[in-house]
Amino acid sequence: MTGNLFNNYLYCRKMNLHQKIFEARSKQGLTQEELATAAHVTVRTIQRIESGESVPRKYTLKLIAAAVNIPFEELNSLANTTDQTPMQNTVNREKEVDFLRLLCLSCFSYLLIPYLHFLIPYFLLKNHKEQNAVTLRFGRKLVKNQIYWVISTTVIFLVVLGYNFVQAAYFKNLHPVGYVAVFFFTYFLNLGIIAKSFFGINEDLFNAA
Repeated sequence: MTGNLFNNYLYCRKMNLHQKIFEARSKQGLTQEELATAAHVTVRTIQRIESGESVPRKYTLKLIAAAVNIPFEELNSLANTTDQTPMQNTVNREKEVDFLRLLCLSCFSYLLIPYLHFLIPYFLLKNHKEQNAVTLRFGRKLVKNQIYWVISTTVIFLVVLGYNFVQAAYFKNLHPVGYVAVFFFTYFLNLGIIAKSFFGINEDLFNAA
């Protein structure tokens, strides 16, 4: 009996993080897709974690721990002993920072194809291989902001159109609002939104996860 307990102890000590997550998922009877849904991450993220290709950040680890009903501290202790050097962490963060900046720059496509430009960062984010919680959260917020801009711009132009129509139909002293002014206002507004996101990208985003 004592020998079995000792063997189990040694087994747990030797078990890597990805093995622990795989075992816990199997015990819960979850598929990788079901675990991804429960943890609010992509299936690709779960696949990379279970294969040992990547180590999840604390934010992602908390979501997975809750999904497989394991104390976060237990998984976190295994994550801290996972063989990943500081240099690897630095390289991974730099790659993610570069990708997020590229994502922001892709939003400038609104200058050429407004109203549909948000599809470009959306597909870039969807097809990004190295997805993690920070990248997904930042990328989704970026895409949502562009969708909100499209909706807001449309509403503003409709309001101006209605105002000018009322002015022309019912008032002698016309004070129409220029569409060119509205155009430049909305476009420079989005320029500021994208620039704010771009300059807010740094490795501290990943340190806080």
